[in-house]
Amino acid sequence: MRSAPSIICMTESEIEPAATVDARGAACPGPLMDLIGTIRDAESGDVVCLLSDNEQSLTDVPEWAEEAGNELLTVDEADDHYAFYVAKS
Repeated sequence: MRSAPSIICMTESEIEPAATVDARGAACPGPLMDLIGTIRDAESGDVVCLLSDNEQSLTDVPEWAEEAGNELLTVDEADDHYAFYVAKS
């Protein structure tokens, strides 16, 4: 099992996403599937923000982004969830 990515920030990002997917409360693999669906409809270069409180997303999202050729810009940690910022390639 991989450890959490080293790009987690403790402060809110200043990145302005084109879309935000609120998957808080969704069981795995729901947050990732919601992100994939939104990224599919996005334009190249668009940033999509995924809000997830599922710990598995810390592994799933970075692995998927790398495999799909998209760029995980940052992961912000809030009190009760994570915000993943992914740029579509």
